[in-house]
Amino acid sequence: MPSGSRRQAEPDFTRPALAPGLLAAVGLLACIALVGSSGFVFVRVGVTFLALVVIVFAIRARAWVAAAVTLAIAVCWNPVVTVPIPGQLWAALQIVAAAAFVAVGIVVKVPDDRT
Repeated sequence: MPSGSRRQAEPDFTRPALAPGLLAAVGLLACIALVGSSGFVFVRVGVTFLALVVIVFAIRARAWVAAAVTLAIAVCWNPVVTVPIPGQLWAALQIVAAAAFVAVGIVVKVPDDRT
């Protein structure tokens, strides 16, 4: 190994919830203007689906608090059984949920099985 080059150690974990969490956060922030419109149903479907994906990764990582937070998001954004929340509160919850998705994506670490 040359004396001037260093090899960084690869982490022994992955963050599989980061990509769907960031995607959900971007979608939530981009669609704040759709709150209360008929197009908001599609936002709810997408957020619920991505929340369920993140829940699977959180359970796999045994990050129970992250799974509970994401489950709450999945329940609130569920388009089938809607939770009656006023429009202004929805807009604020969009921002809170986006921050929660980013935080969960960073916190959830799954052991790397590559050997």
